[in-house]
Amino acid sequence: MQQLHIKLGSRLVSKTCLRYLLVSLVLLLGGFLIRLDYYIAAPSRALELGNLITVDGKDPGDSGTFFLVTVSQMQAVPFTLLYALIHPHLDIKPVSEVIPVGMDKEEYRQLQAENMRESRLMAQVVALRRAGYEISIESDGVEIVGFLENAPAEPYLQLGDRLLSVDGKQILLASEVSLLVQERQVGEVVNFTLVRDGTLLELELATGEHPEEKGMPFVGIYIKTLPWEAEIPLNIAMDTGRIGGPSAGMMFTLEIINQLLDGDITAGRKIAGTGTIDFNENIGRIGGVAQKVIAAERAGAEYFLVPVANYEAAQNIARRIVVVPVDNLEQVLDFLNTITLAVQ
Repeated sequence: MQQLHIKLGSRLVSKTCLRYLLVSLVLLLGGFLIRLDYYIAAPSRALELGNLITVDGKDPGDSGTFFLVTVSQMQAVPFTLLYALIHPHLDIKPVSEVIPVGMDKEEYRQLQAENMRESRLMAQVVALRRAGYEISIESDGVEIVGFLENAPAEPYLQLGDRLLSVDGKQILLASEVSLLVQERQVGEVVNFTLVRDGTLLELELATGEHPEEKGMPFVGIYIKTLPWEAEIPLNIAMDTGRIGGPSAGMMFTLEIINQLLDGDITAGRKIAGTGTIDFNENIGRIGGVAQKVIAAERAGAEYFLVPVANYEAAQNIARRIVVVPVDNLEQVLDFLNTITLAVQ
C-alpha cells in the first residue's frame, strides 16, 4: 500500500509540473507573439554613401566618407515592450503616431518608398544645380493620403485634396510642405491653396504642437507627391535597397556634390548626418534622431550634421561625435570648408 501511495503521489506531482510547464509555455509564446499597438524605434545601420551612389565621371580622389544613418522600427510584443521601457536607446510610439489612421502597413510601406524615391531625385536636382547644371521640373502637386491621430488639419483638409501652394509658395513635392509649416510658430495660421473635387479652395488652419517635438509646429498630414519629372543630364545610380522615407535627402545631396566636383569636401573625415532637403536647399527636421546619432557613433563617424530643429535632442544623446546644427545647404558646405581649411 505504501509503494502504491508513493507512485500515485509521483503521478500527481508530474501532472502539476506539466500544468505549470504548459502555462509557462503559453505565457512565453504570448510574450513573443502577441502584437501590441506600439512600435519600437531602435538604432540601425550607418551606410557609406560612396557604396550606394555612383555618378558618371565621378572624382576618384575622395578619401573621406559620408554616412547615411537609419532607424529600425518593429511592432512591439510584450517582452520587447518591457525591454524597450528600460533600454535608454529605444523609443516607444503608439501605432497611430507611425501609421496614419485608416492606412494599412503595406500602404504605409509604399508611401515611405515613394518618399525615398522623391528624396533621391530631389538630391540629384539640388546637387546638379549646385554644380552649374540647368534642371527643369514638372509636377502635378501633392495629395493628402492620411492624417495623424488628433491632427490639427483633419477638420479642414480631406483625403484626396491636392495641395498647390502653402502660404502662397508653389508646392512641387511632398517634402516641401513640412518645411514650410515649420517656418511657423505653434498656433500660427497656415494658408493652403488646394483642389478638391475639381474646385479651387483657399483654407486657413492653425498649427498644433508636434507630439514628439516640444515647440515644433505641425498640421498632422501624410502626403504623397503626384507624378513629377526632372531632366537629369547625367547617369546617377542610387541603390538604397528597402530603406524608406525622406530623411536622407541632405546626405544624398552631399555625396553627389562630392562626386561631381574636384576635390574632397569631406576633408578625409567620416561625416554622418540626417535631414530632408527641398528645391531651395532648406534642411528639414526628421524623426528618430537619437537612434541615428547612436548608429553614427557606432560607425566611428566624427561629425553629425543635423537640422536645427533636431539639434537639442541629438546633442543630448551624443557622447563622442560632434553635432553640427544646420538650416540649409550653404551652412553645411561652409562647415565642410572649415574642416578642409583646418587640415591644410
